[in-house]
This record gives sequence, C-alpha cells and structure tokens, in this order.
Amino acid sequence: MKLAILSQDASLYSTSRLRAAAEERGHQVKVVDYMRCYINVSSDSPCVMYAGKQLEDYDAVIPRVGASNTFYGTAIVRQFELMGVVSANGSQAIARSRDKLRCMQILANHQVGLPITGFAHSTQDTDGLIAMVGGAPLVIKLIEGTQGIGVVLAETHASAKSMIEAFRGLSAHILVQEFIREAKGEDIRAFVVGDQVIAAMRRKAAEGEFRANIHRGGKSEKIQLTKAEEEAAILACKAVGLNVAGVDMLRSNSGPKVLEINSSPGLQGIEVATGINVASLIIEYLEKAMNGSRSFSG
Repeated sequence: MKLAILSQDASLYSTSRLRAAAEERGHQVKVVDYMRCYINVSSDSPCVMYAGKQLEDYDAVIPRVGASNTFYGTAIVRQFELMGVVSANGSQAIARSRDKLRCMQILANHQVGLPITGFAHSTQDTDGLIAMVGGAPLVIKLIEGTQGIGVVLAETHASAKSMIEAFRGLSAHILVQEFIREAKGEDIRAFVVGDQVIAAMRRKAAEGEFRANIHRGGKSEKIQLTKAEEEAAILACKAVGLNVAGVDMLRSNSGPKVLEINSSPGLQGIEVATGINVASLIIEYLEKAMNGSRSFSG
C-alpha cells in the first residue's frame, strides 16, 4: 500500500508513530504537508499537486488536519476522495466533528448521552441561558477552542453571568454546559478504530484545574470501559461518520456523557497510558478498508 500521512510536521509523535507502524507493516509512506498542496478541480482529471508534482498514485491517506486549518485540510482530503483514494477519516466527517455545535446536534439526534448544553451568541437573556442548563456551577466553552483552551468554569451565578456577558462583548459563539460534579475533574478518552474501542484511558485534572486535558497538565491511566461507555463511544463515531477518533466522555450518575469527538486524536497519551500500539491498529484498519469499496460522499 502506498500511503500519505497528511501532516504539517513529520516530527510530531503521532505522525512519526503512524509512519513507523506503516513501514513496519511493509507499506510505502510519505508525510505530505497538506497546507502546501494545491488542487486542480476538474471533472475529467482531478488531482492534488505538491512541490510541483502530481500526487496521483496513493492508495490511502491518513488526515492529521489541525483545527485551525480545517477548511483547507478537508478540501485536500475531499480531492483525494474524488480521486478514489481511501481516507482513514472522510472530509465530511472531519468537518462535522470540528463544528462543535453541529457535532452535538448530530449526537443528540442519535440519542447519544450529552451534558445539558445551551448555545448562544448575543442573547441578552443571560439568566435564562444559565437556568436552561441547570444553573451554576456551569462550563462555558468557545466554539473554536481546542485542547481545553477557551473553556472556563463559572462556579456562581454571578460569575457565569459576567463571563457570558464578556464573551458576548467579544462577539463570540459560546456553548454553556451543565457541570458534572460527580466526574470530580476526571474524563475518559476512548480511542475508536472502525467499529470498536481499541484503547481507553482516564485523565485526571491537575490540582486546582477542572480540565483533564493532558496538554493542561492532566494525568492519565489505562482503564476498562463499561459496556455503556463503549457503546456510547462507538455510536458517537458512527453518528458523525468517523472511522478513527478519540471520544471524550464524563462519567455521570445518569450514564456516560460525550463531551467531544476528536478526528485527529493524539497517539502519545493513549499509547503511553495503555501500552497499546494504536498506530499499528490504525494501519491494520486501513489495510482492511483497502479490500472494501469507498465512494465519494462529499
């Protein structure tokens, strides 16, 4: 199999691990900076150009598209799809997962457990928005935030109102969510490949912090998911259309609550915590996908 890993930095842990795993399994691999690609949009000979050459002989691609480059990155993935190239994650699924509101609307429509969530831009009914999610404490998130950036905890009604009004002054789109107190600063990352959870870890927030992201100093450990948690992670990925994803969840008294789905999940945290060769399992999934048919779905 000739494989392209669409990444801006070949030295990143996830990119280098995927490359090494593919080479160990006998595949030809190239890391392609998707932001340096350009495309020929035509009905008779669609192609992707890179460094002055046409990229036309790849069997599969693994998109590692950064959140800030979603629009351009998914355009490149879509062009590969038009050329009949198998993609670990489709362009449309990546776009769905990156739009936090759209993603949550899709998950809610598929009966996936979610925290009570409100969405607003410039509402002046701040009290009503706070009451809708059950009052303080509550979590406020910027739609565009990643890795815990743009996520704040408002512990009182007054602080929640002040923060929401501040975001309104910045003309920002925000999500307001109930605070799952019983989660105790912990969340779960379930790593889904195909139709199964291949690895899972629990992340605990650093002292004085409520966000459990490893990038924010959180600690991780391997865990065994419950059946309900596995089912929620798999259903969430199927609803959005992702084949490879990290699903972040909270454990609540009423069952697992999905927070977010990451279409380019980092491999370092999950591999170190679990000892599982996640990169190799992703390549194995692509090998099996090559035996099936893939059609362009937009």
